[in-house]
Amino acid sequence: MTYSETLNWLFNQLPMYQLQGASAYKKDLTNVHVLMDYLGHPESQLQCIHVAGTNGKGSCSHMLASVLQEAGFKVGLYTSPHLKDFRERIKINGQMVSEAFVCDFVNQHQSFFEANDMSFFEMSVGLAFDYFTKEKIDIAIIEVGMGGRLDATNIISPLVSVITNIGLDHTQFLGNTLTAIAAEKAGIIKSNTPVVIGEYTSETQPVFLATAKANQSPVYFASDLIATAYPSDLIGDYQIHNKKTVLQTLTVLNQQTNFKTTEKDWEKGLAQVVKNTGLEGRWQQLGAAPKIICDTAHNTHGLSIVLNQIQKEPFDQLHFVFGVVNDKDLDEVLPLFPKNAIYYFCKPNIPRGLEAAILAQKATPFGLNGKIYNSVSAAYEKAKQNAQPTDFIYVGGSTFVVAEIL
Repeated sequence: MTYSETLNWLFNQLPMYQLQGASAYKKDLTNVHVLMDYLGHPESQLQCIHVAGTNGKGSCSHMLASVLQEAGFKVGLYTSPHLKDFRERIKINGQMVSEAFVCDFVNQHQSFFEANDMSFFEMSVGLAFDYFTKEKIDIAIIEVGMGGRLDATNIISPLVSVITNIGLDHTQFLGNTLTAIAAEKAGIIKSNTPVVIGEYTSETQPVFLATAKANQSPVYFASDLIATAYPSDLIGDYQIHNKKTVLQTLTVLNQQTNFKTTEKDWEKGLAQVVKNTGLEGRWQQLGAAPKIICDTAHNTHGLSIVLNQIQKEPFDQLHFVFGVVNDKDLDEVLPLFPKNAIYYFCKPNIPRGLEAAILAQKATPFGLNGKIYNSVSAAYEKAKQNAQPTDFIYVGGSTFVVAEIL
C-alpha cells in the first residue's frame, strides 16, 4: 500500500477515537499486551517519561523533549492526536517518522492487526515503540491518549510519571467528578517510580498521595516546589503551570537518573520548543493586523484560561471562529464565552463534529450570536474579511477546528 492507502486503512478499518469517539474506546489492556508480545516487547527496551493529565500533557511532553534534545540526547516523542499528518504523533528529535516506515510496519503486520481486532490507537502505540527501539533512541516521552489506567500506553515502566492537572473532560469514560478522573490518571503511577504532579486541588491531592503511598512512589507537587521561571516560545498563560511541571520533572531526572540536563539546557530548550519539536496550535499567532490566535483548548479547564487571556488583549471587536465535537458538554463550555464577540459557527470535518446549526442553536440562549458556515475554512475566511486591523480573531473550540486552518 502507498502511504495514503495505508492511512486510509488505519483510519477507516478500525475504530479511531479522533474520528468515531466512544465506539473506539477500549476499557482493557489485553490487546496491547498481546501486541507487545507479538512485537518482541519493544516497550521493555525503552527508557521513558510517561505524561498524563487533562490539559497541558502535549505542551509538557514537547517541552521535555526540547530540553533533552538540547542536552544532546536522542529523544523519541509520542503524542496524540495529530493536527495535519499522522506522523506528527511519532518523532525523534523533532523529525517525524518516515512514510516508508509507517507503510512497512502496517503492511508487515496487517494480518495480525485484523486477526486480533487491534484499535487504531493500539497500532499507533505499537508502531511508535517499534520505531523508537529500532532507531536506538536514548529516551522517549510518551503522552497518554486518554485517562491513564486503561490507556494503551500504560504498559511502560517509566523513569518518572507526570500528571499535569485534572479537569472535567471525557467524563463518559473517566467519571464525572475530579476525584474519579484523578484516580484514572493516577493509574500511571508505578511501583517505586517517582511521580510529578503539576497542579492539584483539595479533591485530587488525596488521590495522588494515596496512590503514590500504595506504590511506595515518591511524589512531587511542582506548583509547591518550583519558583524559577524561564521564558518560552509557548506563550499561552496556561504554560506557566506546564513549565513548573517540566522543571520539576527535569529536577527528578537529574537527581535519580543518568539523564542529566543543565540550567542552560533548560533555558534553550524552553525557548525553542516549536523549533525543536514542531509543536503547533498552542496560543499560536497566525496574523498581526488583525491579530489572529488559534488554540487547541477544548474543555472547561483549558478554555477558561485561554478566554481570560483573550480579555487581556487590546481589540475593538472580537471574532470567534468556533466549532466543537458532538460529545462536548456545551452547558459547561458555552457560559465561558464572551457575549460581545461575533461568532462564526462551523463544524470540524470529522464524523464527531457537531453540526454548526446545532451549535448556533445551543449558543443563542447564552447570548452568543453569529452566522453558520458550511466549513471551518469558510468561517475563517469570512472572519478575516470582516475584521478590521484593530480587531482580534480567535479560532478554536476543538483541536480539529485548529487543524483545518493550519
